[in-house]
Amino acid sequence: MPNTSRAAATTSRQETEHRFLDAAERLLVQVGYAGITTRALAAEAGLNHGLVHYYFGSIEEVLLRVLNRFTERLIARQRAMYSADVPFIEKRTAWRFQEEDLAAGYPKIWFELQALAWNRPDLRERIVAVEAEWRGVLREAFTRAIREYGKEDELPVEAVTAMTVTFVLGYMVERLSGIREGHEPLLAWIDGWIESLERGKPDGQRKSKRPGRGVRQSKRGRR
Repeated sequence: MPNTSRAAATTSRQETEHRFLDAAERLLVQVGYAGITTRALAAEAGLNHGLVHYYFGSIEEVLLRVLNRFTERLIARQRAMYSADVPFIEKRTAWRFQEEDLAAGYPKIWFELQALAWNRPDLRERIVAVEAEWRGVLREAFTRAIREYGKEDELPVEAVTAMTVTFVLGYMVERLSGIREGHEPLLAWIDGWIESLERGKPDGQRKSKRPGRGVRQSKRGRR
C-alpha cells in the first residue's frame, strides 16, 4: 500500500505540473510573460494558485520549464532529421519546421523569455544554455554537410552555424511582426546555392532525387 500511495502521489504531481506548464505555454503565446501572474496561470490551469509556488518555487521557473520542455521536443525532431542517412540536400526540407514552429507558438515563447531575461542575469544563463543546444545541433549537421561537399577550407563551421542562427532569429522576429518582404527571394537563393554545392560534390554525382525543391516547396504550400 505505501508504494501504491507514493506512485499515486507522483502521478498526481506530474499531472498537476503538466497542467501548469500547458497553461503557461498557452498564456505565453496569447498574452506574453508580462501578462502572466500566479493567479492568471492558476485560473488558466484550473488549479489552486498556491500550488504554483509549491511545485515550482516561482512563476519564472514555470516559464523556463515551458521553454525547456518545448525545446527538448524540437531538438529531438531536428536531430532525427539531420541524422538520416541521406545527402544533405534532401534535409533542406527542414525549413518547413519553421512554419510548424511558428504555428505552434515556439518563436513567440522563445522571444518572450529572452526579453524577460535581459534584465535578469540568473535567467539569462538558462536562455544561453537553450541557445547552445540549438547551436550544437546545427554545428553537427553543418560539419557533416561541409565535409560532404568538400568545402572545409571555404566554409568555417562556426561561421556557418552563427550565420544560420542569426538568420533564423531575424526571420522569426519579422514573421512575428507580420513582415515577409524579401523572404521568398532569400530562401530561393539559399535553395539554389545548396543545389550548386550538390552539383559540385567531389564525387561528381548528385545522389538526391530533388524531392520538391525543399525550401521553396514548403513556402508555396503555405499560401
